[in-house]
Amino acid sequence: MRRHSPIIAAILLVAVILLGLAVGAGWTQTADWQVSHALAIRVDQSDPALISFMQWVSWVGGGTPRWVIVVLLCGLVWHWCGPRCAVALGGASLLGNLASSLLKRGFGVERPDLIPHLDHQTSFSYPSGHATSAAVVYLLLASLALRRWRIAAWALAATMILLNAASRIMLGVHWASDIAGGTLLGAAFALLGAWWAGLRARQAAPNG
Repeated sequence: MRRHSPIIAAILLVAVILLGLAVGAGWTQTADWQVSHALAIRVDQSDPALISFMQWVSWVGGGTPRWVIVVLLCGLVWHWCGPRCAVALGGASLLGNLASSLLKRGFGVERPDLIPHLDHQTSFSYPSGHATSAAVVYLLLASLALRRWRIAAWALAATMILLNAASRIMLGVHWASDIAGGTLLGAAFALLGAWWAGLRARQAAPNG
């Protein structure tokens, strides 16, 4: 599986671009509106405690808190499997974030306007940087985890990816297609990071 990771990552990157073109052409508009209507409009009129929780999830998943978490997790995977794993996690996170920013500029998709934004935003919408970061960081963390921690790591990955997705839509700052594109993008860089860490491990192993 891991030897095919670059090919799978390339397919995911193509999927991100194709989805972005579909978004730009308006083909995802109906589905996006239906998801946002079900989540964002309802949360705008719901319990303030839920809104505060989703704002906290969004805060943790972006900006300075995100990079503090990445640094701490790099230290953790360094302890697990050495510096190559820490470099893989940090490098994939940085490259994924850069790719997300560049694609945002390239596609220029406007943010949803169904409700007043419940989180501050200054950039375009597709793909979601929060979704990209959650996918690359936590999927790669799970793939690098020690065997005894692997189930917990995959559970954490699923939880963080879903919470970030829900928070961005509920706060009215992303369409579902933005989340899908960001998750695919993050998964691509997670695969590349895991492949690179495994490749370096094989090269460092004694022959025979």
